[in-house]
Amino acid sequence: MRKTYNMIDLDCANCAMRMEQNIAKLNGVRYVSVNFLTQKMIIDIDDGFNYNEVMKYVRKTVQIINSDCDIDM
Repeated sequence: MRKTYNMIDLDCANCAMRMEQNIAKLNGVRYVSVNFLTQKMIIDIDDGFNYNEVMKYVRKTVQIINSDCDIDM
């Protein structure tokens, strides 16, 4: 399932790159793109995984990299 989310307070391109790299490593994530300029994240999660569970880890990853940033869910 592919969805697009607005990123809240994403304040640096380096953070966006690190988020993208780390989220891509999570089980169930087929594709992820975090764009600093548009303040958007596109994520595709494999249907064999619980979407909400994977998104909990995605949100946690985002906040570990930048504690001020969040995903508008």
